[in-house]
Amino acid sequence: MTDKKDDEMHGPKAGAGLSRRSLLAGSAGLTFAGALGGQALAQAPGGAAVNRSAHMSYAGANSPSGRLYQVNPGMTEHNDIAHDPAEIPPPLTRREPQTVRVDLETVELEAHLDANSTFRFWTFNARVPGPFIRVRVGDTVECYLKNAEDSWMAHNVDFHAATGPGGGAVLTTSMPGEEHAFRFKTLNPGLYVYHCAVPPVAMHIANGMYGMILVEPEEGLAPVDREFYVMQGEIYTEEAFGTAGLLTESYDKLINERPEYFVFNGHVSALTEHFPLKANVGETVRIFFGVGGPNFTSSFHVIGEIFDRVYQAASLTSSPLTNVQTVTVPSGGAAVVEFKCDVPGRYVLVDHALSRAERGLAGYLIVEGDEQPEIFAPIGEPPDPSMSGH
Repeated sequence: MTDKKDDEMHGPKAGAGLSRRSLLAGSAGLTFAGALGGQALAQAPGGAAVNRSAHMSYAGANSPSGRLYQVNPGMTEHNDIAHDPAEIPPPLTRREPQTVRVDLETVELEAHLDANSTFRFWTFNARVPGPFIRVRVGDTVECYLKNAEDSWMAHNVDFHAATGPGGGAVLTTSMPGEEHAFRFKTLNPGLYVYHCAVPPVAMHIANGMYGMILVEPEEGLAPVDREFYVMQGEIYTEEAFGTAGLLTESYDKLINERPEYFVFNGHVSALTEHFPLKANVGETVRIFFGVGGPNFTSSFHVIGEIFDRVYQAASLTSSPLTNVQTVTVPSGGAAVVEFKCDVPGRYVLVDHALSRAERGLAGYLIVEGDEQPEIFAPIGEPPDPSMSGH
């Protein structure tokens, strides 16, 4: 996107060192057996330990939740499609409408899906989600969409922020090598999804063709210390979850709504060890959260945090909800959440439909800074009975 006055990007600043105790404390809410790399044990009648791993599809280090939190090896910018959540334009400072040009290129490319597999993603600008577009209410957006020459499919873009038939989809439908453009005026402030709308629409979305556009209200947004861009999606493959190699999309699973993968920002582990969100104690965080889908609603939650403010349905001109634990975001919808980072540690972004964590869905927010024992701390170990004099 090109904006005449507001075209700089920003990311999180480095913070103070992160102690091991902070990491352990901040991770206390995440207790998946697989993530700990151990076997699930239970007590059978009579007190005998029973290994439940024998009754699970995955166990120990091979558990999906164990695989969630590892860096995809050999990752380079040429075979990774994950969008860095901190890579978004800064807040707008201007208060007058302008004409803003947006350039989108639809690119199909093979890239990592997880540590052991790849997938042919369909993307906007070779990232999933596509670029975060930031404009102001009253702006005129001129969108130029080019379909790469080596694409296999036709592509287009439908902006939920546009008022007009198809959101621009018909006007931008492009065969490989073609380019089309259209303009629309941003009449309504809010955070909106955009996506490809070439039939079968759900297939284009599931393969990675979604993103968001923020239309700031006239007065702008209240300042915060950090802003992040996170989107949830589903991937439907012929092969079972965890299969190694190049995977292929499955139309049958798509129309029956049986995804093999759930992901934040494109692929498994994108927001854990790869692009974790980062902040410091005392800072206020804003997350622009959306669901590309194409089918499933998200129950967005950050383990160990409470949202101070939630702009439900991304209605930026409505009063926010306060003190919220989990926010429901439908497919094709969005929400904006804000909270202060009070305690250092590692916080986990999840869909609280937690079975989806076993299919790839998790992210990290790493908060650095001094311990805050008055807010969160372990209680000391109980005294040794042998020293009590009894």
